[in-house]
Amino acid sequence: MSMLRVHVEGVGLWSPQLADFAALRALLAGATAPAPSPRPAAATLPPNERRRAPESVLLAIEAAGQAVAMSGRDAAALACVFASAHGDQAITDYMCATLARSPAELSPTRFHNSVHNAAVGYWTIATGCHAPSTAICAQRASFGAALLEAASQALAEQRAVLLVCSDTTGSGPLAEVTGCAQAFGCALVLAPQAGPATLARLDLQLGTAPADAPLPEPLQGWRAGNPSAASLPLLALLAGAGGHCELPVAATLGLRIDMENVA
Repeated sequence: MSMLRVHVEGVGLWSPQLADFAALRALLAGATAPAPSPRPAAATLPPNERRRAPESVLLAIEAAGQAVAMSGRDAAALACVFASAHGDQAITDYMCATLARSPAELSPTRFHNSVHNAAVGYWTIATGCHAPSTAICAQRASFGAALLEAASQALAEQRAVLLVCSDTTGSGPLAEVTGCAQAFGCALVLAPQAGPATLARLDLQLGTAPADAPLPEPLQGWRAGNPSAASLPLLALLAGAGGHCELPVAATLGLRIDMENVA
């Protein structure tokens, strides 16, 4: 594969410890960042939708909204790629338990929210977006696979693309399988060309599956608690002075990322 070059215009982030990308920068600089609210605000959603939406949707929408706001782009015009390793684990656990116990009691609303593209559906409806949307799942390589997809779309279509990757805490017996110990969501706005909002340049090159990229000391252990936290090596580069990292995109493929800050 030829090298792909894209430009980052916005970054979004939410976890129980970090409210946004500025909080990550503060943490890596040795400062104390303000604690986030107990649930993602997801202010992009109308109040009624925000009350009804499950945590998985709120998490993805919060990260997406932060990244788009930083970029200054119109959300309605952005193509988007949403990724998650496990989707909404709480709803999946509920559905499995209900189907085993009393199938007739299955909630239509929860079933509606169980599909893997629920978050991208909420996002496109709330923002009035008619641009192409994609939902991706690749287990612990979901972020890398989504980054490759979003970069490919940005360059092939010569348009900005929103990338979102998020996973919630495991629930019930699923938690023992997925190992998700905490929620984590992130988002990037990628553009094919540099512009006034450009924060960094990314050069992407496919290779063999990498070992886990090293993380700064304050982030040690986070990656094991959530598959979407596989994005942390890149987020740490974006929060710092640049450099390179490698991320998995499939069982046998990796993506080398060389990053240069331009902001």
